[in-house]
Amino acid sequence: MTNSMPGGSVPGGPQRGRGLPTPPTGWPIASYTTYADAQRAVDHLADSQFPVEKVTIVGVDLMQVERVLGRLTWAKVLAGGLVSGAWLGVFFGLLLGIVTGGFLGPLLLGLVGGVIFGLISTSVPYAASRGQRDFASTMQLVAGRYDVLCDPSRAEEGRDILARLGL
Repeated sequence: MTNSMPGGSVPGGPQRGRGLPTPPTGWPIASYTTYADAQRAVDHLADSQFPVEKVTIVGVDLMQVERVLGRLTWAKVLAGGLVSGAWLGVFFGLLLGIVTGGFLGPLLLGLVGGVIFGLISTSVPYAASRGQRDFASTMQLVAGRYDVLCDPSRAEEGRDILARLGL
């Protein structure tokens, strides 16, 4: 979700500062429990020739959610470092091979260097945590609901179009 509009999330909205975020404006024309449903609604508006530049999707009741993927062990940490380091090393080895003209030597040098770098760069932070975080996870920012806002001059029309969608 990016905002490429200068000065805010709704065209013609108040510009409080150049490039600074501004609160969304408009009237709510629909509300959804998932972002995918809100996105589908805006896509339906676009398919119905509605001027979607007058529409904003707003996440309400934001939550930071950390989803635990699994337990970390030394074996998993070292294996992950080995694999990621090997890929990085192969990449740099191939680049070095292109520059120097030979491929086997630079590829092996990159692979060995990448594995060493990968093992060090994963094992040192894990050891420094001293068991305080023995699990892997991902972070997401999610909303309790997603409101679709519209410029007041077109809100009734947008609401009618979405009512026919039946989401």
